[in-house]
Amino acid sequence: MKKQTKYRNDFIIDRLTNSIRNCISGDSLPTEVLLLSKEDLKQVQIKNGWLFNWHSELVLPDREVYKLTVVNNIHIVQGITSLTIRPDHIFIHLIENATFNKGKGKVYEGVAGNLVAFACRLSFQRGSEGFVSFHAKTKLIDHYVESLGAYHYGNHLMVIDTEAALKLVDKYFKS
Repeated sequence: MKKQTKYRNDFIIDRLTNSIRNCISGDSLPTEVLLLSKEDLKQVQIKNGWLFNWHSELVLPDREVYKLTVVNNIHIVQGITSLTIRPDHIFIHLIENATFNKGKGKVYEGVAGNLVAFACRLSFQRGSEGFVSFHAKTKLIDHYVESLGAYHYGNHLMVIDTEAALKLVDKYFKS
């Protein structure tokens, strides 16, 4: 069995948007979250600017790896998340924005928030009342409390409860 790495997330919630928002035009684009496929792995490699080895996440039996795309443009990955479905919540192992969605020159904002909201929605769908957890880097704990309404439960553990999850799901998924 492969050794599993314990990550501490360092994604930035740049803005909570309705979907994702183009930083230049201000246009919001509808998104969809789909399972990451082996075909997608050609695009999301370290040599292409991605920080994580998404292939290693995809092959772990306890992981579900999802990509965020713009509706009708599913071949351009805007961001990725790796999740484990636990009996009482969803655990986020990783979230990463595409290289072009990071830093001052990013194309879209709202990618990481969209992926967290997706995890919350999935938690509701799987009977876990919206509960989501993840490990955060120390310097971002307060950021997640403020931007996501997450609770800090000690060490690096962050938890999003039902109330905070509902707000995120309502923000991103208005259906």
